[in-house]
Amino acid sequence: MARTEYYDDPDAPKPNSMVVAASAVVLDEQGRVLLQRRADSGLWALPGGGMELGESLPGCAVREVKEETGLDVEITGLVGTYTDPRHIIAYTDGEVRRQFNICFTAQIVGGSLAISDESTELRFVAVGSIPSLDMHHTQRLRLEHYAARRSGPYLG
Repeated sequence: MARTEYYDDPDAPKPNSMVVAASAVVLDEQGRVLLQRRADSGLWALPGGGMELGESLPGCAVREVKEETGLDVEITGLVGTYTDPRHIIAYTDGEVRRQFNICFTAQIVGGSLAISDESTELRFVAVGSIPSLDMHHTQRLRLEHYAARRSGPYLG
């Protein structure tokens, strides 16, 4: 199923669902960030996805990282909250979602890197190389906030 992301676009379709989601900035030993090229859009993104009933937001981030990358992680911090109503995601099945995302930091504690059906490529990327990658600006914003080493989480 393909997806299209809109931002501040008056022609974007109207949302018909609200999804709570979590993502994670996962680092390797060299301080590089784990990114995936999404199968549904072809864009680079942090691992993450929608929260399931019965799980916490940190638990969601841990599960999504495992499902999408094969790695086991533990949550180490909070990058921020991302709730901008101008960000709309439309799927080919008719779902048009407004999503709010909590972005965590995480460290690898096990597992083996493995591509899932949700991605076509996984890569650890130096923070300085991220601006050259094709990604939605909402993903880039989370990475900019991480790289800025803010004194507190972004609340937006």
